[in-house]
Amino acid sequence: MKDTPMPPSFYTQPTLELAKSLLGCVLVKETEEGIASGYIVETEAYLGPEDRAAHSYGNRRTKRTEVMFHEAGRIYTYVMHTHCLVNVVSGEKEKPEAILIRAVEPLEGEDLMAGRRPGHVKKNWTNGPGKLTKALGITMEDYGGRFSEPPLMITKGFFPDNISSGKRIGIDNSGEAKDYPWRFWISDNPYVSK
Repeated sequence: MKDTPMPPSFYTQPTLELAKSLLGCVLVKETEEGIASGYIVETEAYLGPEDRAAHSYGNRRTKRTEVMFHEAGRIYTYVMHTHCLVNVVSGEKEKPEAILIRAVEPLEGEDLMAGRRPGHVKKNWTNGPGKLTKALGITMEDYGGRFSEPPLMITKGFFPDNISSGKRIGIDNSGEAKDYPWRFWISDNPYVSK
């Protein structure tokens, strides 16, 4: 892989800043079949203990959320409605925050993605958090790893010209937290989920 991973220091910025900084970076997954990657075009920030929509709300520490209590830059995967979703652990150690990667724009390994998302047009391969993990081959086995080393990495991409923000999606039962404008996306990108 030509591109070097983002350094650990990249992940130490405040979660809302990191959620924007991730836009335009490249999410890279190496598997036995080959490499698949995409530009990150949409993220959602979850601010841990104070955020009712976060898995770690109230410092809830379970087998599932354990990695969120580790240092920033770790991989937090979990299964929701049979889909594996991938998150970037952010915040300081013992301050469990994370950023959901909601959508990517296909870059490398399009044949692999097409095979993993049969019957879907290219636009629908990666325009949602469960779709992109399937297309890239991200699984629960990636849980707890670091984005700074293979097989799942985040590398330098480009700086988006325009970033939009709005309410997060699918968290209607989380009180006032459902209205926080903590979803960020590259404006007008066709791969954004909604």
